[in-house]
Amino acid sequence: MQGLPFVRILCIHYMHSMYSGLNISQTDARPMYLQIMEQVRARIAAGDWPAGKELPSIRALAAGLSISVITVKRAYLELESEGVIVTRQGKGSFVADAGNLASEIQQQKLDGHLEAAAAIALQLGLSPEQLAARLRRAQAKPEPK
Repeated sequence: MQGLPFVRILCIHYMHSMYSGLNISQTDARPMYLQIMEQVRARIAAGDWPAGKELPSIRALAAGLSISVITVKRAYLELESEGVIVTRQGKGSFVADAGNLASEIQQQKLDGHLEAAAAIALQLGLSPEQLAARLRRAQAKPEPK
């Protein structure tokens, strides 16, 4: 029985590495299906999940994250309706082969941040020129390593 703890640790490590890019927080105010969607989009945008990569099955992901199958199914259906993933009957779900999908996701993310910045600038009473000047300053800053 000496090898049993090692086998258990190995199995836990395998399960964790299968879903290492997806972490669901029970304390996050956002619904769990949105957390899954955001994290799948982020993995694709970062280039970690290229077009054609197979996603974990709905059941396997639900079990690995200890959440409901319905929650994962909703996330997958929404991602599919957005064209981020494709599901092939009997084969599974895959990252869509939409040319520059990663770039499109990054641009959508940028648009969201710019809209939020514009709303804050409006609240602060900044003119469009002042906001543009702040954006230029932020763009000129060296990237952290």
